[in-house]
Amino acid sequence: MTTKDSKNIEVAVNTGTSFYFNEEDTLLIALEKQNIEVHYHCREGYCGACRTKLKSGSVEYTTDPLAFIDDDEILPCCCIPTGNIEIELY
Repeated sequence: MTTKDSKNIEVAVNTGTSFYFNEEDTLLIALEKQNIEVHYHCREGYCGACRTKLKSGSVEYTTDPLAFIDDDEILPCCCIPTGNIEIELY
């Protein structure tokens, strides 16, 4: 587990890993910094390749995603957690 940031936002992943989110990054970048493999292509919300299930918590988007996602899915490439979240990588 990494050190806490000023917001203490924890990200729990179905791989058994959890870490504290650095608010300067997107969720995808934060996952990569933890050496958690996430499939992606565009990094801008267009393709949907990084589609991930949001099991609990909420996120806000830095840019509106254009890829289709279900109500319980997020695109880590263009979002940041607004509080503690639990995600399931596909």
